[in-house]
Amino acid sequence: MQWIDITDLEQINNIKKAEGYSVIFKHSTRCSISLMAKKHFELDWDAIPANTPLYFLDLISHRDISAYIAEVFQVHHESPQMLLIKDGECILDTSHGEISAEEIVESILA
Repeated sequence: MQWIDITDLEQINNIKKAEGYSVIFKHSTRCSISLMAKKHFELDWDAIPANTPLYFLDLISHRDISAYIAEVFQVHHESPQMLLIKDGECILDTSHGEISAEEIVESILA
């Protein structure tokens, strides 16, 4: 699997309009907890269905996009944060040690 970098607001609009599932990982490059959550997630991400786009946001570089994600998907901003989007709606919002590829898979297969 591979990350798709989020670098502009239009990508968020496209995720909102997309059918099916998408994952957004909001990462702080200045936070060791965020780095550990990212590495832990990447260890198990092969279990996620291959057709699921995995989006990555460097929220230090793109604070405006991070704020827009919170607004569009009506979630409280956290870092690190993982959102599972289904048909344009956030159905799972986890942060810190709660971030797991297993929970993403369970939600998709439920």
